[in-house]
Amino acid sequence: MFFFPGYFNYLLFIAPALLLALWAQWRVRATYAQAAQAPSRLSGAAAARHILDAAGLQQIAIEPIRGELTDHYDPRDKVLRLSEGVYGARTLAAVGIAAHEAGHALQDAKQYAPLAIRNLAVPAANFGGSLGMLLMMVGFGLGLQSVLWAGIVGFGCVAVFQIVNLPVEFDASNRAKRLLVDYGIVGQQEMPYVNNVLNAAAWTYVAATLQAVLTVLYYVMLFSGGDRER
Repeated sequence: MFFFPGYFNYLLFIAPALLLALWAQWRVRATYAQAAQAPSRLSGAAAARHILDAAGLQQIAIEPIRGELTDHYDPRDKVLRLSEGVYGARTLAAVGIAAHEAGHALQDAKQYAPLAIRNLAVPAANFGGSLGMLLMMVGFGLGLQSVLWAGIVGFGCVAVFQIVNLPVEFDASNRAKRLLVDYGIVGQQEMPYVNNVLNAAAWTYVAATLQAVLTVLYYVMLFSGGDRER
């Protein structure tokens, strides 16, 4: 495996983000397990269908998908895909997650600006993330500063995507919390379960953003000469 100089310093530098990510993942699992034991009137799919139909989005299909917590809204195909534990489950965890994904569909329908920007940033983030490390390896190995910095810019695309993604995810959760109550899908006394699941999930996005930003900052510092090890 290829290691840059200061690799372990890098791990120390991004340690806050790694620790936050571990805590957030544990929190998501814990709150999901708790809310999965709390029954709801509707299944996840039915709750999402109710929210979409009320917004006039009957054309958006809802499909089951394999896996755990693999739920997502596909803006290209206009399909909301719910995991096995959410689609047919009548639990507060299921309706909370389904409502969050329905919130993304509402964002898409209303042309929510941050979502549009995020969708445009996806190709750059995917390409930049995969190409960034390769360019940095080549640049470092051949001593080409321009290639090194091109790799850092690639990582920068990932950081920009994560930053833009934060308001998108926060807004989807806020829409979900409001609509679940407004439509009588979840009672006020039951909302703490939903809030805990969605708030825990929000921390995973914060951790991912922090890690991306710290990664870019570290390599900028490393290759600008200040912290470069010889």
